[in-house]
Amino acid sequence: MTTTDLQQLSRDIAASLLSIDAVALRPQQPFTWTSGLKSPIYCDNRLTMSYPAVREQIADGFVQLIRTHHPDAEVIAGTATAGIPHAAWVAQKLGLPMIYVRDKAKGHGKENLIEGVVRPGQKVVVIEDLISTGGSSLKAALAVNEAGAQALGVLAIFSYKLDRGTNAFAEAGMPLHTLSDYPTLLEVAAERGAIRSEDLDKLHAWREDPASYGV
Repeated sequence: MTTTDLQQLSRDIAASLLSIDAVALRPQQPFTWTSGLKSPIYCDNRLTMSYPAVREQIADGFVQLIRTHHPDAEVIAGTATAGIPHAAWVAQKLGLPMIYVRDKAKGHGKENLIEGVVRPGQKVVVIEDLISTGGSSLKAALAVNEAGAQALGVLAIFSYKLDRGTNAFAEAGMPLHTLSDYPTLLEVAAERGAIRSEDLDKLHAWREDPASYGV
């Protein structure tokens, strides 16, 4: 894919997320995340499962990213739980095996952390729905490596592009590619009239310093 193709894909995905209300922007009444962080955006990519055209668009986008960045992928891994359905659709399109990675090992039976079959040395692409700080995604990639396979990188539908997340992937040496991201979403939302132009500075400021937003 060319840079132009990637930029258009990012805009198309952002438009789709906005159209199904998977993303909500509320700069005047910020959301409160589980961590206590105040945020003008809330992203629920689980909604994409209920829209066949959107989930197909996402799966096709992931396939393009894999063919561009990880053409030697042998296994597709989904993160539990939101990455699982997208990994399944992508694996089906590519005719590749699929696994999924739990957030923690089961407390009974075989106490698996990874479900499905992955063999030592196999090259794996991890699929996630959303990147914020990157912690859970990197944990899943590490689990793949500890199982003896090789995590080639992480792909996600959307990233807030917070410095903390970007830095975490860089420090781990783990490639990250996303279908869309926060700056692109703001651009598309402004063009569609979904946000007021006077709110743009405030929305951009949140990404620069999320801890101070709404304080």
